[in-house]
Amino acid sequence: MDWFVDLFATVQQWLFESAVQPVMFAMGEGARLEEGFDGTGWLLVGILQLAVMLLLIAPLQWWCPVEKITDRAAVRVDILYTVIHRLGLFRLVMFFTLDPVFDELVVALRGMGLSTLHLDDLWPGVTDLAWVSLIIYLIVFDAVNYAIHRGQHQFEWWWRLHALHHSQRQMTMWNDSRNHLLDDLLRDLIWVLVAQLIGIPPGQFVAVVAFTQLSENLQHANVRLWFGRVGERLWVSPRFHRLHHSVGIGHESNGKATLGGHNFGVLLPWWDMLFGTADFSLKYEPTGVRDQVEQGVDYGQGFWSQQWLGLKRLGALFQRRSTVSLPHESTD
Repeated sequence: MDWFVDLFATVQQWLFESAVQPVMFAMGEGARLEEGFDGTGWLLVGILQLAVMLLLIAPLQWWCPVEKITDRAAVRVDILYTVIHRLGLFRLVMFFTLDPVFDELVVALRGMGLSTLHLDDLWPGVTDLAWVSLIIYLIVFDAVNYAIHRGQHQFEWWWRLHALHHSQRQMTMWNDSRNHLLDDLLRDLIWVLVAQLIGIPPGQFVAVVAFTQLSENLQHANVRLWFGRVGERLWVSPRFHRLHHSVGIGHESNGKATLGGHNFGVLLPWWDMLFGTADFSLKYEPTGVRDQVEQGVDYGQGFWSQQWLGLKRLGALFQRRSTVSLPHESTD
């Protein structure tokens, strides 16, 4: 793979010097060229991800679909989400607004004596091998993803944002990026903090993120695919994850309209098996959110309406809680 790494570095350098660096100087951001160079790398990774999706996953959807896609408009919105995330538009906003906050937070943690734990130094001669450390980081971040995902379904305020992701009635490979921006922000904040605390090298962090995202694209694909009785317990399949999006299974506990669900694993089903949230049923159920399907609750048709309605759901929850907590006025 050395030739690929060298080619990637060459293209990244060329794109940065010819396009990104002049723009940064023009915007007065010359002091942050290192971050701009890293951002150029993320852009190239996103382009490669889109290529893999179109060349490998899209044919699978055509070959063996779960259902016929009839709501093309909803899929186009999901494509917009994917372009925003994979081509770096979301990261660009974070670069100019929240990255300085992240940096200050990390400095504050260092000042509190919270040091970095370099996982690839735990077993000299073994964990310092690139492929071994990469596997370790994949497992660690997958455990973090499981915890985040459980939180998104367990805390009502978080579910009010995350429900947007489940509101797609016809899943495709584009569905993975269909998230509320605040939901994405919270997840990315946790990922950045964990990355700082365990000392993952930048190159391996990019690899972990890119590989995880591509696997999630396959899991959301409209493809009738599972990995067999053994394989299903080793890696999350499209069938396993579709159950997570199924009405009455994925986002509810025991078929009741209460927060919970099954199949939260992102890469590995091990965590679901360990914590009793796995469902290996061999079926492909309709997807969506119960109140959307049964009561016609609107989750929005376009990007901005979906983002706005997510904020309204969150605001309504806080308003309800503040109203309940207000003391009753005396009638004396």
